[in-house]
Amino acid sequence: MSTKEQTYIMVKPDGVQRGLVGDIIARFEKRGFKLVALKLVQATTEHLEKHYADLKGKPFFPGLIKYMASGPVVAMVWEGLDAVKTGRVMLGATNPLASAPGTIRGDYALAVGRNICHGSDAVESAQKEIALWFPEGLVQYTNTLEGWVFE
Repeated sequence: MSTKEQTYIMVKPDGVQRGLVGDIIARFEKRGFKLVALKLVQATTEHLEKHYADLKGKPFFPGLIKYMASGPVVAMVWEGLDAVKTGRVMLGATNPLASAPGTIRGDYALAVGRNICHGSDAVESAQKEIALWFPEGLVQYTNTLEGWVFE
């Protein structure tokens, strides 16, 4: 049974610099997901360390934080059926070389360290990430096209 849920999707600095934000938003819109939060953020090191706290002991952690703080990111929350799992499938594998054509990473990226975007990996982590990036809350509205997307 599919359930309506929310996921956190972030376009990383390489995706912003390469002008891929519109394409990524368009893919989620065309799929039928509803955008409920969006902002361009220059994240601080402290904020990024909270976001990536589960990776703190990894050898690549300092480089990841430095890279993620190197430019603006686009923080988004998308809502829809199985949004977390489906969002991850749309992004593709973490290693772009293992990502299928048609996925965001499969179409636009080559290197793990420049893989365009982040997507929540579970409903619980999505809730934490949404609270971290959008403490002001989300926008609630009725999408008039929902009847054409959902049964």
